[in-house]
Amino acid sequence: MPEPSARPPVPEPKGPSITRTLLVEDDPNIVDMIRVNLAVRGFETMVATTGARALKLLETEAPDIILLDLMLPDVDGFDLCRQIRETSPVGIIVVSARGGERDKVTALNAGADDYMTKPFGIEELMARILATLRRTRPAAVAQPTSPLTVGDLVVDLAGQQVTRGALPVHLTPTEFALLRELVTNRGKLLTHAHLLRRVWGPGYESEIEYVRVYVRRLRAKLEVDGSPPLILTQPRVGYRFAPE
Repeated sequence: MPEPSARPPVPEPKGPSITRTLLVEDDPNIVDMIRVNLAVRGFETMVATTGARALKLLETEAPDIILLDLMLPDVDGFDLCRQIRETSPVGIIVVSARGGERDKVTALNAGADDYMTKPFGIEELMARILATLRRTRPAAVAQPTSPLTVGDLVVDLAGQQVTRGALPVHLTPTEFALLRELVTNRGKLLTHAHLLRRVWGPGYESEIEYVRVYVRRLRAKLEVDGSPPLILTQPRVGYRFAPE
């Protein structure tokens, strides 16, 4: 009697994906503190103590988020932030002992999504990590199907892309999130607190410099010299996307 044919193996169910964090930090005490606290929350942490190692891990390991110290032995942290942003949309949180307003603005201009000053509590760090992940890994939501066209600029919210003259305009996830909020409320004045709450999340309402820096970044990428501005400023209040 022939033996019954073997059943194909049943694949094991896959668990939830693990968030991969790249910690760029050369202080072993801070490395241990962050790595242990992230591990108990289900995060996988890779560590780079130099800028060169950070760029290598970014290329080979595809982290979901980067925690970046500014004071590294081989590279200026601002320059490293710019290099990362030139090649990747990954979320970047600068974690530094340098707490001056100029340092924060410089980091945001270099492409950072958020800025934390040492020392900090682990709960604040986790809140900022989760807020950044929500922006850089947004859940699918219903969006208008018709792209917005202003001159030769086309903003396709459903496709999450922006083009000018058929050429792509590369935006970071945070830049796109800010543009989406402005475009979906076209012509409506949005206060600084509203934009911070909607784009960065609850608890960021006082970080007005974040909005100012990212509006400047959007203007530099979207507006053309000699053409009417797309993003209008209401001094000390907020911004609106130019009405039709």
